[in-house]
Amino acid sequence: MNAPLSRREFLKASGALFVSAAGPVFFDEAFAQAAPGTKPPLSPTELDSWVAIGADGRVTAFFGKMDMGQSLDIAIAQVVADELDVAVEKVDVVMGDTALTCNQGGASGSTGIWMGAKPLRSASAEARRLLVQAASAKLGVPAEQLRVDDGVVSAVSDPSKKASYAEIIGGRYFNHKVEWNKQTGNPMDIKVQAKVKSPSEYRVVGKSYTRRDLPGKVYRTEKYVTDVSVPKMLHARVIRPTRAACTVAGVDEKSIAKVKGARVVRDKDFVAVLAPREWDAVRASQMLKVDWNHAKSAPFPEMAQLHDHIRKAPVVKREEGTKKGDLDAAFKSAARVVEAEYEWPFQSHASMGPACAVADVRADGVTVWSGSQKPHYVQLGVARLLGLPEEKVHVIWMYGPGSYGRNDAGDAALDAALLSKIAGRPVRVQGMRNDGIAWDPKGPACVHRARAALDASGKVIGYEFVAKGFSRIDIQTNESDPAHSLVGMSTGIAPKPSEGFGVPVETYGFENKLLAWETIPPLLDSCSPLRTAHLRDPVGPEIHFGSEQFIDELAYAANEDPVAFRLKYVTGPRDAAVIKAAAEKAGWQPRSGTRDRTGEVLPGRGIAYAQRNGTIVAVVAEIEVEKKTGRIRAKKFTVAHDCGLIVNPEGLRYTIEGNVVHGLSRTLFEEVQFDRDRVKSVDWMTYPILDIKDAPETIEVVLVNHPEIAPTGAGEPTIRVIPAAVANAFFDATGVRLRRVPLTPERVKAALARA
Repeated sequence: MNAPLSRREFLKASGALFVSAAGPVFFDEAFAQAAPGTKPPLSPTELDSWVAIGADGRVTAFFGKMDMGQSLDIAIAQVVADELDVAVEKVDVVMGDTALTCNQGGASGSTGIWMGAKPLRSASAEARRLLVQAASAKLGVPAEQLRVDDGVVSAVSDPSKKASYAEIIGGRYFNHKVEWNKQTGNPMDIKVQAKVKSPSEYRVVGKSYTRRDLPGKVYRTEKYVTDVSVPKMLHARVIRPTRAACTVAGVDEKSIAKVKGARVVRDKDFVAVLAPREWDAVRASQMLKVDWNHAKSAPFPEMAQLHDHIRKAPVVKREEGTKKGDLDAAFKSAARVVEAEYEWPFQSHASMGPACAVADVRADGVTVWSGSQKPHYVQLGVARLLGLPEEKVHVIWMYGPGSYGRNDAGDAALDAALLSKIAGRPVRVQGMRNDGIAWDPKGPACVHRARAALDASGKVIGYEFVAKGFSRIDIQTNESDPAHSLVGMSTGIAPKPSEGFGVPVETYGFENKLLAWETIPPLLDSCSPLRTAHLRDPVGPEIHFGSEQFIDELAYAANEDPVAFRLKYVTGPRDAAVIKAAAEKAGWQPRSGTRDRTGEVLPGRGIAYAQRNGTIVAVVAEIEVEKKTGRIRAKKFTVAHDCGLIVNPEGLRYTIEGNVVHGLSRTLFEEVQFDRDRVKSVDWMTYPILDIKDAPETIEVVLVNHPEIAPTGAGEPTIRVIPAAVANAFFDATGVRLRRVPLTPERVKAALARA
């Protein structure tokens, strides 16, 4: 914790340090004669960069991603254990350390198992092949006549002829090349000579294993990034502008003279205070007098006018994700046209604690401790910010207060690196609560326009859905370029905005169909507290809040049950199976637009479905609406989930449940408050999130397993269908549509009053 470890030092400490090995032809002899200290460099082309066998036979897997509570570490251990034929308990997983793991992109896009496990699986299969080959030479038995049980290779005909992995290679290197696809990040993969196992051969993949991080988190023995302390470390607080679009006119350093050891650091519009004690840094940050140059005009619209601003704003970029048929002709011939608009606000990550990072910049290299979900990109960003080679920066990933997108963790890491360079000592940057909500990158606000053409029989003959909003990549998804960080922009690096949004992902087979997105200019080009970036399932919940609610509206317009309507139009067999599974498990009864809605508490059910990167999810939400208070109470969610091969059912259920709770919070509570020149959401009062009294009473999960299909993601798909399912249940309960998130008590009461 207190000092960076080299890869060699880590392997020595873990018992997995190897000496060299020659090629596989004289494997056993090579191990015996190898000299120590010839570890090949960290590279995707080296088998040793992916897997190691310790002197005690334990296996270490080097995983270039990290876990945010989805049980990735145990799932990776299962994959490795199955390919190597060892017990899961004997597999340790190192995650996210840039000195020990290859850049697999960190956590993003629910790719942990979908993409991240692939090279580990191949590497483990190749290691097994080499170990069996070496055992063949050692035992004098052909490889095809050997079997492996819990890391012991033995002859099928004579089990007394055996050799353990520890005996064959324990504490030494493979020194074996693998073929790399020359890609970094999520797509990184390798090819090997070995053939990976088929699902029918799995022993532990598909079984439930408990998460390894739970005891440390429950009993608070797990070390978080906030716990890092190094000798001579200074504490820092970064001073953000009181209002957006401000520059620094001057700083009165004498205003903190009474705070012992405190000093001011300024680089253009970047201002921070340093002190030996954290409380003194907090005091200094509160006492420091900064003279700000305020913008001549306020950069933001009135909050009440946000969605009108989006409607009227010029389009920077437009893309049509799906375009088929003759939409104009369909609408001209329509017996009925249905139209609707849906609105989504800015939302904050609102991580349970503001970001923290520690940086130690020395002449011989830089070490950064960070809670970012993309440590390898923090490494690159710090290197670029400081003008250093990438290999001079070592980033150690640690658990932080939250993640799921581009939150404030990357900013804290780059802040700490610059401050450490200036101070010449290690620096710990810790944000305050208002920093974490007011200044983190935001999920983009948007408006969705939907219209459909129905013929006289109620059949949908034309369908159009256009999403318009702020780019989801105005700030990029990672911290690799300082131009996308607050410290970079405030020290004069020009921002580099990008354009991107998205369209619904489903298989509705409307013959005339257009799905498109449009982005608009940011409200403020540089150092904006409303800069937009990835938030869990980037733009998925907001898009499908509109599209799946509109599908419901079409079902009622056609006088059809919402489940039957979806099954009528989806073209994917797996999609239909998931919708049926959710409906059947929930005991779905056909719905109609007219029903008895008397009483003070109104029950309702709603369904929504979507795809995400190959994963298919459908959810039935059951709610109660309290007419007097306007409160929506979540009673039960039934989720059917198809992500191909299931590696760890227990971990998958946890992940789905987390999606439901997070999605419900964003549906019912979360909205960034702002005025013309600042964000007003600075704490849990001004940015409320779901607490335990509003959590669902029951979450039931139906796991649809397809062992024949490679696993796809689970960290994000379920969240995208929660808002629409709740909104559809609200309509079922009340007969009223709520087309704007969050569905607050005030909006509920106003909508019911209007109705």
